[in-house]
Amino acid sequence: MKHNEIKPRERILETVSNLFHYQGYNATGVNQIVEESGVGKSSLYQHFRSKEEMAVAYLNERHIFWFSNLVESTSTSESAEEKVLAAFDFITLMNEKEEYRGCSFLNMLSEIPKENTVLLTVIQQHKNEVQDFFRNTLKDTNIDSDHIYFLFESAIIESKLFTNAWPVHSAKSIIQSLFTHHYDTETSLTAV
Repeated sequence: MKHNEIKPRERILETVSNLFHYQGYNATGVNQIVEESGVGKSSLYQHFRSKEEMAVAYLNERHIFWFSNLVESTSTSESAEEKVLAAFDFITLMNEKEEYRGCSFLNMLSEIPKENTVLLTVIQQHKNEVQDFFRNTLKDTNIDSDHIYFLFESAIIESKLFTNAWPVHSAKSIIQSLFTHHYDTETSLTAV
């Protein structure tokens, strides 16, 4: 499909998604978005009233893309442990696919002032859904889902920092230890 055959709103979103993700929010100007999307400035403002509104649309699209891929990557897992480990494998997959750019939401958070509650709310909603994913996955275990969530988030950040998968592998090792301890505790309790 040719660039001009894509509707203006979709071209703008495609452009800001690429620019915000790889270049950053603050480093991306409206003139660059206009130039790279091939959409006139007046047309851009018909679809989005501000750069912040484009960022909200970008984050919402990113959430749908990211979360659907997480769910798909973990859907064949039969146990809570397998599902959690598959979620960490998903980080490795995304890191390799996206050149260790890290979390789009935390990247955006690092660029906005604390007073920007519009973008902060979108970022928090995404993170709340990630927490819910782990809460639901681990609800029938005695493993603290917040611990897994913190390992997940830190593995993403540290992988970006070092441009390497070792933080994900280390987090997975910790998780396997948690599950081993959990199973050992369950076995000793049932033996009593």
